[in-house]
Amino acid sequence: MKSVKEETLQGVKWSALEKASVLGIQFILGLIMARLLSPGDYGTVGMLSIFFAISQTFIDSGFANALIRKPDSSESDYCTAFYFNILVSIVCYSILFVIAPLVADFFHSDILCRILRIQAVSLIFNSLVSSQLARLKAALNFKALALRTFFVSVLSGVCGVILAYIGFGVWALVAQTVLSSLFNCIFIFAYCRWLPGASFSRSSFKYLWNYGSKLMASGLLNTFYTNLTPLIIGRHFTSGDLGYYSRGTSFASYPASIVKGILSSVTFPIFSKIQEDTDRLVRVYRKYICVTSLAIFFGCTLMAAIGKPLVLLLLTEKWESCVIYLQIFCFSAMFDHICSINLNLLQVTGRSDLFLRLEVIKKAIAITILFAAIPFGVIGICISKIIYTQIAMFINTHYTGKLFGLSYLTQVKDFSGFLALSILSCLPAYLFTFLDYPPVVALAFGFVSAPLIYWLMLRKNPYMKECLGIIKDKVSLLFSSKQG
Repeated sequence: MKSVKEETLQGVKWSALEKASVLGIQFILGLIMARLLSPGDYGTVGMLSIFFAISQTFIDSGFANALIRKPDSSESDYCTAFYFNILVSIVCYSILFVIAPLVADFFHSDILCRILRIQAVSLIFNSLVSSQLARLKAALNFKALALRTFFVSVLSGVCGVILAYIGFGVWALVAQTVLSSLFNCIFIFAYCRWLPGASFSRSSFKYLWNYGSKLMASGLLNTFYTNLTPLIIGRHFTSGDLGYYSRGTSFASYPASIVKGILSSVTFPIFSKIQEDTDRLVRVYRKYICVTSLAIFFGCTLMAAIGKPLVLLLLTEKWESCVIYLQIFCFSAMFDHICSINLNLLQVTGRSDLFLRLEVIKKAIAITILFAAIPFGVIGICISKIIYTQIAMFINTHYTGKLFGLSYLTQVKDFSGFLALSILSCLPAYLFTFLDYPPVVALAFGFVSAPLIYWLMLRKNPYMKECLGIIKDKVSLLFSSKQG
């Protein structure tokens, strides 16, 4: 039987490959599309994000996490979740189809009616593979998930670039989304070779709903808040402003989302396996926080420091207005992993009621801050995200402090050193961008100086040594014929 460390490393290896494919393939193809399309095209699609995100939350209803957490999920459980997901997806699509004209009127953009009706088809495709994905995650089969992401990223990305190149404009983004969900569906069915039986169990549904419904409610609150910002910007400002905001925040999120994405898909199944051993759970949790903070704080700080030359070089001057949003948002995104891993602790203990209570409190505060920021423009909205993240982190640690002895101050002590050293190591790179050098020179200086300074300050830190050791081992394993 594999240890927690072995299972984590195995999951991290394939999750890292999955995220690398997203970063390497989607990032490059996305840059090409950003050069071919306008900020307004991205803003137009971004206006609809809240409708798709809320629909997807309803479709899943927390059933995936319920299946993963349950140690002995049966075939009946997976079949019940499968049929429920499909039913809800059809209902959601029907509602979106009907309200599409009203959405177009709200944003004063007639094209949104057709975009909403076509892009919403992706919801049905996604619902068809929700149970299979939960089965793969519960089995820690991150190899399949990594292969899936590579397959989907390449095909849908290339299709999007081709359509953008031949002049489809905003429809290239719509087609990319729909094709991505279609290719995802094809791959998962071909890989898993699982078809549901003709059964729908009331007892299975009762368990899934009792656990998942609270996660769904909290997920709806979080999804509504996250996607409320594009809705507000699209309504009160221009599609171009929304395009700049979307691209800037997307760049800012890359460092955090990569590391968090790698470990968050691993941590919940791992936490679930050791949920009965509280002391061990706390030790593993604190280790995850330190390792992720070491990487995420530096990545986000470096992104903020070199944001301007990076945008000018990769996206050209037409996207320069997104730089300030990128830099501000980096200091919000860098704390997300602490909030999400705290919430994972509540989920694995079965306290989805506390999870929901926290989301209600946090989102009431968040929405208040967001609306208060509107008069200060898009920059004010970005700053409001930083304020909210700090409040959310404090609230999240309240219950983990009570249940596990992991108070806010305890966790701050674990990660604050990495934050301070990240800022110090990236400061020279940021100051260099004010000198009159070409973007490529500023980037080269930042990519060399910042990591070198950071490593020199942390070279004796045990977490730095462990991270470098993991990277070295996994790179070797990737080229070893013994690894499948």
